[in-house]
Amino acid sequence: MSDPLIGLLLLAVLFVLLAGGLWIALSLTGLAIIALTFFSNAPVGLVLATTFWGHSHSWSLTALPLFILMGEILIRSRLSRDMFNGLAPWLGGVPGRLLHVNILGCAIFAAVSGSSAATAATIGKMSIPELKSRGYPESLILGTLAGSATLGLLIPPSIILIVYGVATEQSIARLFVAGLLPGALLVGLFGLYVAIRAWLNPDLIPASDEKMSFREKLWGTRNLIPVGVLIAGVIGAIYSGLASPTDAAALGVVLSIVLAAVSGSFTKQDFLDALLSAARTSCMIAFILLGAAFLAVAMGYIGLPRNLAAWISGMSLSPYVLLGVLTVFFIVLGLFLDGISVVVLTTSIIMPMVMAVGIDPLWFGIYLVLVVEMSQITPPVGFNLFVIQGLTGIDILRIAKAALPFFFLLLLAVVLITLFPQIVTYLPEAMSR
Repeated sequence: MSDPLIGLLLLAVLFVLLAGGLWIALSLTGLAIIALTFFSNAPVGLVLATTFWGHSHSWSLTALPLFILMGEILIRSRLSRDMFNGLAPWLGGVPGRLLHVNILGCAIFAAVSGSSAATAATIGKMSIPELKSRGYPESLILGTLAGSATLGLLIPPSIILIVYGVATEQSIARLFVAGLLPGALLVGLFGLYVAIRAWLNPDLIPASDEKMSFREKLWGTRNLIPVGVLIAGVIGAIYSGLASPTDAAALGVVLSIVLAAVSGSFTKQDFLDALLSAARTSCMIAFILLGAAFLAVAMGYIGLPRNLAAWISGMSLSPYVLLGVLTVFFIVLGLFLDGISVVVLTTSIIMPMVMAVGIDPLWFGIYLVLVVEMSQITPPVGFNLFVIQGLTGIDILRIAKAALPFFFLLLLAVVLITLFPQIVTYLPEAMSR
C-alpha cells in the first residue's frame, strides 16, 4: 500500500473515531496503536509506555498549567474590570470610541492570560452590558469581542504557542517574541476596521456624553497599573533573559495572586476554584499532548512523515502553493476541532512537508496560530462563539455573522506575514544577535 493511501486511510480512521464521540486524546492513541499494529513490527505496548513516560515530564510543558492558573486567577479578580475602566476614558474621541476597549482590552488581557476563551469571557462580562447600555450596535459589539479575543492565542504568553513549541521542539521564548509584531498587526487591523466603519457611517456610534479633563483621564489610568505590573513582570522576565517561560509563568502566578489579593476582590474560595479549573484544563491538554506524541512516534515507526515529505518534494510544490493548500485544510479542520487539537493532530504529519519545501518552522508556528485563530470564530465548533453565546444567550449564527469581517481580517494577516515574513522573524533574529 502506498504512503499517501496509508495516510488517507489513517485520516479516515481518525475522523471515524472522533465522529464516534471518542475523546481526542484516546482517538490519537487509538490511531497510533492501529498504525503500529498493521503497518510496523514495533512492540506497541513498549512504545506506548516509553512515549507516555518520556513526554510526561517535559520542563517546558510546566509553563502550561501555570499560565492557565494565572488566567483563572485574573478572571476571578477585579483586575480585569479595572483594566476596562482605565482604558475607556482615553477612547472617547477615537472613531469607534468604546468599541476599541474590546480590542485593546482583549490585547492586554491576552498578554496575561494566554487563552482565547478566557479573554472572551473576561472582557465580554464587562464590555457587553456596558456597550449595550450606551447604544452601540450589537453586531460590532459581538464582532469586535469575538475577533479580538482570538489574540489570546497569539500574543504571549500564548498557551497554544507553548503546545506548538513542545510538539515541534521549537524555542518557546523565540515563539513568544515572534508573536509580538503579528499580534500588534492584528490589533491595528481590527482598530482600523472599526474606525473605517465609524467614519463611513457615523450614526452607528453613539455620541460621547462624557467630558473628562486630562487630569481625570490620567487619574483613571491608575487602574491599569496592576495589569501593567503583571505584564512587565512576566513578559519582561522572558525578553530580558532573566527567566525561562516556565520560570516567568511561576512568577506570573505569584504576582497575580498578590495583585488579586491586594485588590480585595479575591477570596480563598476563588483561589480554590481557580486551582480546580486550571487542573481540569491542564489535564485535558496534557492528555491530548501525550496522545499526539504517541501518534508522532508511531508515524515515525511506519515512516509516513518522511515518505510523505519526499512525495511532496517530488511534486515540486512551491511554498506558496503548499501554504494555500494548508490554509484551506486548517480552516476546514477548524470547523470541527478546537485550536489546540488542530495543532497536536497535524504537526507530526505536516511538519516534514513544511520542512521539505524550506519553510521556517518558527514562522510556520505563527502562521499556524493565525489560521487556527479563525477556527475560534467559525461555527459549529468556534470556542469564542460558544463563550459569547453563554454570556448573551444570542444565537450562535448571529454571533458568527458579526464575527465574519474579523475572519477575513485574520486571513489578510496570514497573507501579509506570507508576503512579508520579516513581520514574524525580525524580533527573534534581533534577539539572537
